[in-house]
Order: sequence, then structure tokens, then C-alpha cells
Amino acid sequence: MTTAFQREFQDHKCFMTLSHKSYNLPPRPVSPEEAARALSAPALAIRHPAPGQSAPRPPRPPQGGEESAWGLRGQEAPPRTSAHDSKRPAGKRTKTRKPTGTSARVGDSSPEKTSASKNCGNNQSSYWLMKSEPQSRIEKGVDVKFSIEDLKAEPKQTACWDGVRNYQARNFLRAMKLEQKAFFYHSNCKEPGIAGLVKVDVQFVRLMKRYITLTELKANHQAHKATGGPLKNMALFTHPRLSVQPLTPEEFEFILSLEEKEPS
Repeated sequence: MTTAFQREFQDHKCFMTLSHKSYNLPPRPVSPEEAARALSAPALAIRHPAPGQSAPRPPRPPQGGEESAWGLRGQEAPPRTSAHDSKRPAGKRTKTRKPTGTSARVGDSSPEKTSASKNCGNNQSSYWLMKSEPQSRIEKGVDVKFSIEDLKAEPKQTACWDGVRNYQARNFLRAMKLEQKAFFYHSNCKEPGIAGLVKVDVQFVRLMKRYITLTELKANHQAHKATGGPLKNMALFTHPRLSVQPLTPEEFEFILSLEEKEPS
């Protein structure tokens, strides 16, 4: 009668013979001692598959330094959740916040430009500059012309300020408060410049004593960039596309003082 050990030995002997044949090697006889050692090793334990199925290969143990789905094999996987995460309500995600004090444009680290961006992003300003076109121009079938003379001719010299498309300019418009003062700026014309004073929401105050041109303002801006004057960061030049712009008190007072002087 064939014992269980003999059956295992015969199976292992057949397995070793087939393994040699698959690599085109001549069959090698296996001694009982080798079979006993092989049967005692867990990695070489003989498994009997079901009829018609091949024997499953034992999983290879992780080797140090090999990468797995989460990191290195042979190391303990990190915990899926922390104690802090377990306190969060189910289904709620935490929004990633940008670090404060960083500029939206990477690499734009100039102190002058950074200061200008902060000033233009300040919605707490009490003074403003508002652009409008004094000459006729048809856009989508509508004449966009609106000069300070047109404002002066409105009932109660007050008009609604519409047509602002830029989101930042709209935010500035919403931040305005009654009685705050603004310069009425003529844009997109032969000689752009400041034509008068208005107060929000938007009401004519008076004409400027003289027309302060863009050329004159730009000359002062360039000079103040070198000397640190009040117009060094004026949004009219640092953010020229905005139709509604904030002004610092220093910028407003300096421009107002220009009407008392002869243009240089």
C-alpha cells in the first residue's frame, strides 16, 4: 500500500521532472532527502489543484526597495485616515486655500508691481476714477458715447453707470458708496484725460478747472516712479484696462492740485 508520504514524494518527483522538461533540461533524479527538505519548506509546499486546473503559484514575498501602489514594498502601509480626518463630517471636503501674501502671477516679484496690485485690489478706497467715451462709437447697435457734458444734461445731473463688463471693475463699482468722489475720465478719444468731478451714484459735481490730459498724468507717473511720488502706482497705468479704478487719497489730492498749475 502506498503511504501518504510516498504519494507526496511521487508528486514532487513528477513536478521536478516536468520543471526540467519545460526548460529543455534532462530529467534529474531526486533523492528522498531532497524531497523531504522540499516538503518541509513552506514556499515549496505541494498543492493539489482541482481536476482541469493548474496549480496556483505562491505569492512572492515583497522585497525591500521595490515600489508598490503606495510606496516601497516590505514597509508598513501608511494609515488611511488620521484622528483629525475621522472627526470630519462624512462627505465634506476641505477646500485648499492659497497662501496669503502671494501674487497671482508667478515670477512677478517687483516691489513696485506687487504694491500696485495690492492697491488695485483694495475695495475700501474712498476715491475713484471712472472712464467713459466722449465720442460716438456704435457697439452692438448701441452708441456708447457718454461724456461729462452728457452727465451734466441728465435729470438731476445723475445717471446710472452701466456697460461695465470686467469683473474687477464691477466689484469696484459695487464697493462704491454714496457721496464718495471720483474723477470723470474721457477715454478712447483724441486726447484722453480727466474732465471733471462726480460723486457716486453717479452725479455731476463740477468740471475741472482745466482738462488734465493722459500725457500729463503719464509724465507725472514716470517721474514719481523714480522719486516715490504719489502717482508711482496709479492704477491708470498699472491696470489700464479697468474702466473703474480705485485711487488713494494721495493720488486724488495730487491730481486735484494739478488743475491749479499750468501744464508742464
